[in-house]
Amino acid sequence: MAKTQESRAATAYAVGAASRARTLTRILWIGFALNVLVAVFKFIYGTLSGSMSMTNDGIASFLDAGSTLIGLAGVSIASRPPSKKHPYGHAKYETYASVAIGVILIIAAGDIAREAIASLLEGGSHVMVDWASYVIMLATMALNIWVAWWEGRWGRALHSESLTADAKHTWTDVYVSVSVICSLIFVQLGYPAADALVSLIVALAVLASAISIFLEANRTLADASRLDAGEVAEVVEGVAGVAGVDEVRSRGTEGEVYVDLHVLLDPNMTLREANEIAQSAEALLEERFPEVADVSVLMKPAQEGSEGD
Repeated sequence: MAKTQESRAATAYAVGAASRARTLTRILWIGFALNVLVAVFKFIYGTLSGSMSMTNDGIASFLDAGSTLIGLAGVSIASRPPSKKHPYGHAKYETYASVAIGVILIIAAGDIAREAIASLLEGGSHVMVDWASYVIMLATMALNIWVAWWEGRWGRALHSESLTADAKHTWTDVYVSVSVICSLIFVQLGYPAADALVSLIVALAVLASAISIFLEANRTLADASRLDAGEVAEVVEGVAGVAGVDEVRSRGTEGEVYVDLHVLLDPNMTLREANEIAQSAEALLEERFPEVADVSVLMKPAQEGSEGD
């Protein structure tokens, strides 16, 4: 009976993981196409007009598209079912993908900053600003805002680190675009150095985005607690027959959390009764926290737990 229930749970989880992977893949491909479109317009017109900040903004958008491809690779590997070599599954590959995105952003930030500093030392560059410059920047910024909002919403709904990282990168592009528009205004007012100065702001924004991605990835790779221990204990203590809960621990990615805990039971309880309670606790936790992939329950006599406290 227990094996049958475990088999059903594993099948349900596999179906859910496959559906999640398909949804993520679709969203990432759409994001990739839109990022490429935005990048092409900004890069080409930035190059033609001589605007370093607009060109670098286009490069940042190309990087966003490239990071999306990395995210797609991570999602593809992460969606594989558990194996003998990876009994806990492959979800962390999505985290590794987000780290790779962060590394690319740091390299890009360095290149953009170096080019901007060189331009400042040379006295700035000639930039042609006209109405088309503003139209392109405003149009691409509006598109980026929608993509960032859309990816962020789905990233939270699917607890996807790679999609959330991609959304953060896209939001960075939005802030960068605002800075570029400001630089165009200052260039028209007779301050050509503003173009290079805004490129430095672009570099800082890209760097900040990378740091944010690293901090989130660290939570997963360092096995930081994913669920509130008090909330987990409260759910399990609601199961009839549970005398207490302790040693609650959780780890994993945002979308695939593993929980283990000690459940204190009446020492005179039969093994069958204890097993039923454990299964009820697992079911309630998976219902309360949809991101939970597995629950490991260690059953202990209530007296022993009390003495240990």
